[in-house]
Formats: sequence, structure tokens, C-alpha cells
Amino acid sequence: MNITKNTALSLLLAFSLGSTCVIAYAEGADKSSVNSPNETIMHIEKAIVEISHRDFMPPSEHLKAARAASEKVTGNQDIAKKANASIIQAQIKANQFDIKGATDELNKTLELYKSLKSE
Repeated sequence: MNITKNTALSLLLAFSLGSTCVIAYAEGADKSSVNSPNETIMHIEKAIVEISHRDFMPPSEHLKAARAASEKVTGNQDIAKKANASIIQAQIKANQFDIKGATDELNKTLELYKSLKSE
């Protein structure tokens, strides 16, 4: 009976330590990507290309992804807020099928994020 208890306790301890290490590793990976606007820039560039092809369904997905990623970007808060507002405006213009307006907003957003990247 003691052997069974000790085995069960050892397995439980091993699983709990293993899951704690995985969680700690995941948190560290998440924090390293928070500061970088690279993911947002990638989605914006893909949206610009797809809008220029007049295909509005995929850009809306890239715009949603860019908007979600833009909320994680840190740095100069004024520039980050302007860039996020510009993504929202581009999303509105894309929904209204304003190709030139959406492209202009996305290009402006791209420049704002590139300026954040160079800081």
C-alpha cells in the first residue's frame, strides 16, 4: 500500500512540476513578442497587397489580426494610439469598398509602426 501511495505521490509531483515549467516558458515567450511591431507590420503589408487586388475578404482578416497585434505593441504611446486609430479607419474604409482610402490609411499606419521599430 505504501508503494502505491509513494508512486502516486511521485507521479503527481512530477506532473505538477512539469506543467509549471511549461507555463513559465510560455509566459517568457509571450513577453518577448509584446514589444515588437513586426507581426502588426506583416499583417498590414498583407492587407495592402490583398486590397490592391480588390479582394476584400482576406484583408479584413489581416486587418483584424493587425488590430489585435497592435494592442500589444509598446513604445511611444502617442504613435501607437495613432497607428491603432489608423488601422480602425482603414478597416472602416475597406468595409465601404474605398480601395484608395484604405490603402492610404494602411500606408500611413505602416510608416507609424516602422518609426516605432526604429526607436
